[in-house]
Amino acid sequence: MSPATIPDATDIAAAVAAGRVSPNELLDHALAAVARINPGLNAVVLVQEATARAHIAAGLPQGPFRGVPFLLKDLGCEAIDFPGHNGSRLLANTKYARNSSIYARIQATGVLTFGRTTSPEGGIGPATESAVYGGPTRNPWALDRTPGGSSGGAGAAVAAGIVPFAHGSDGGGSVRIPASSCGLFGFKPTRARLPDGPYAGEGWAGMAIDGFLTRSVRDTAVMLDACAGPDLGAPYVAPPLLRSHADAISRPPRRMRVMLCDTSFTGTAIDPDCAAAVHQTGRLLESLGHVVTPGLPRANIAAMMRAWTDIVAIGTALSVTKSLKSNVLSPDLVEGISRGALAYAQTLHPTRYLEAVNEIHAFGREMAAVFEGAGAPDVILSATLAEPPAQVGRFSHAPEDYVDYRIGPGRVFDYSPFCAVFNASGQPAASVPLGQSATGLPIGIHLATRYGQDEALIALCAELERAAPWGHRHPPIWARAF
Repeated sequence: MSPATIPDATDIAAAVAAGRVSPNELLDHALAAVARINPGLNAVVLVQEATARAHIAAGLPQGPFRGVPFLLKDLGCEAIDFPGHNGSRLLANTKYARNSSIYARIQATGVLTFGRTTSPEGGIGPATESAVYGGPTRNPWALDRTPGGSSGGAGAAVAAGIVPFAHGSDGGGSVRIPASSCGLFGFKPTRARLPDGPYAGEGWAGMAIDGFLTRSVRDTAVMLDACAGPDLGAPYVAPPLLRSHADAISRPPRRMRVMLCDTSFTGTAIDPDCAAAVHQTGRLLESLGHVVTPGLPRANIAAMMRAWTDIVAIGTALSVTKSLKSNVLSPDLVEGISRGALAYAQTLHPTRYLEAVNEIHAFGREMAAVFEGAGAPDVILSATLAEPPAQVGRFSHAPEDYVDYRIGPGRVFDYSPFCAVFNASGQPAASVPLGQSATGLPIGIHLATRYGQDEALIALCAELERAAPWGHRHPPIWARAF
């Protein structure tokens, strides 16, 4: 297949609708790609071919992606037909009595789901190396590098050409980190834009939300439109969009004021290749008529990171404790970082959770203020990660010092200092695959805007895609998928 003609999910759905290819043929192709490529990546798990064939035989919904092969992240997105490990030996082979709202909406698009993709235990790492899958998940661009986390398997599967897009979720960058690491597009919507029920009222105090790993902005836009809106009994809802995501990307965005950050948000230097990619994007935005000015958002990043760390520790402790039932907490059931999170959570005062939530909400107000007032930016531009994709093993879940893992020197928040900011604020953010390191590794560019302004942000992403197309880029392993 010529690099110039790599199809996205929209293209493939059009081929199905025109009768040029059948869902069964597409499933054959995806399964063959899994057989050829997945042993080296360890990205696709829990394959359910018989279930997928049965769905085809029963008639796939007449949605925008009818017949297009699709994978669910093995964390959340609960589905009766697709049991999961949830990245953990403790939760291996979990079966679900009900479909989650997000899964029901995904399936209504007509996608052909046939399995799941790997995730780290608890979804609390920027790498995907869970013991339940027998080894790390590797990056198609360089097998010694991580594809990111926690939607690392989804990123690897899409980047390798196994599927054109896949489900993910994002509580601290878990869609955007793999998008950056694998050269894909990843979008985190405004808080509560997508449903959480019925298995959860909210994820990590509202910081977590579902999403997608795609090769094109339009595939994400259509999936967001299909899945957006509260489910029954949702505790709160996102502000309504002025127009759909798909409509937003069909026209150029208004000219915007862009704050360019070529360091971390606290002024710490980042990898030179990442900083160079930020400046390159800044010049591109200026050429498109946007006004780009250097700056840093004024907000208490350190307090936010501590509150985020505590909330996730408490959430992990709750999940582990509930799942243990009569089992004893042991290394053969629960990995080191999760055991450390549980131990750390037990040292916190009973009121700490609500205190941390209040700190997150205060931070959200600080970040909202960044976008208000005379001369305030419409968009914050930065790198998605402070470095190119990390070596496999650097963020292993074996250590038990959970706090050091998250906020220690050179650890998770130093590696990924941008993404969690917008989980905490609830504001929409995206990783756009515009950069590349000197050694050819993908570097994502991060864009974020005001709360509720998802359509403005995705329109800007689409404008960048038109100005600097990336759909032809693929890792060397891509040829083995065809």
